[in-house]
Amino acid sequence: MIARHETNIDKTDIWAQLSAPLPTGVISWRQDGRPVARDGKYVARFVAYVDANTVRERLDGVVPGEWDLTLELLPVLSGDDSDDARCSFKARLQILGVIREDVGTGRDYKQAATDAFKRAAVRFGIAHELYAYEQNWVQVDGDGKFAKPLEDPARAYARRLARAASKSDTAIAENVPADDESAATHAHVASMTAADLGPLASDEPSCPKCGGRMWDNRLSKRNPKAPDYKCRSRSCDGVIWPLRNGTAPAPRTDSPEPVVAELDAATGEIPF
Repeated sequence: MIARHETNIDKTDIWAQLSAPLPTGVISWRQDGRPVARDGKYVARFVAYVDANTVRERLDGVVPGEWDLTLELLPVLSGDDSDDARCSFKARLQILGVIREDVGTGRDYKQAATDAFKRAAVRFGIAHELYAYEQNWVQVDGDGKFAKPLEDPARAYARRLARAASKSDTAIAENVPADDESAATHAHVASMTAADLGPLASDEPSCPKCGGRMWDNRLSKRNPKAPDYKCRSRSCDGVIWPLRNGTAPAPRTDSPEPVVAELDAATGEIPF
């Protein structure tokens, strides 16, 4: 049951506090998908995430006693292999009378429940900044499922951002596209924000046209025949349509050859 205070609450200020950036120290990185080979070495994509306890602490710190979470167990999702079975929950998060919902999946109930909780919290702005992170590829010690990174993913990401900022400043100063890209390509990339280009929640597909991030419309769309995903860049019309049986497309967990080629163009070297 949610407690109610009689005093007037400035909800605008509340939402701002909820969506304020989280401290860097609570952000962690995990491997997303299997490693891929590149120039005789293996690299894997790492994505940023926060623990469910971090989300609870933000809620308890900003709206103590004024939030409530309910979870609804959804039918099990299974593939051709029994090892691919997934648990699914729908989380319903209520804060000061406002309700947001989202769905989470996992290999067990705990993982699925925490995933759903965190996704619902993002709809209030909590940890939303993680979705503006660009892709982070780090060299690992093998091609197995439990391969370990040879460098701290956080440090690799910080170095990549610093290099990208330096390259961008140089390109602006010289008034030419970085790396001699075509004017059209440069204009398209320039029109995309950090949120358009990067992450990459672990189950989020990338745009089939430009490789950028996509809006997830599966829960909000009114027409079941409308696209499940739409590119966030206004200059790109990339979409992912629902499958014919009405189910959402399965998230990609590995990185095909086109992604590796994109890495070469984006970083020029070994790429959460």
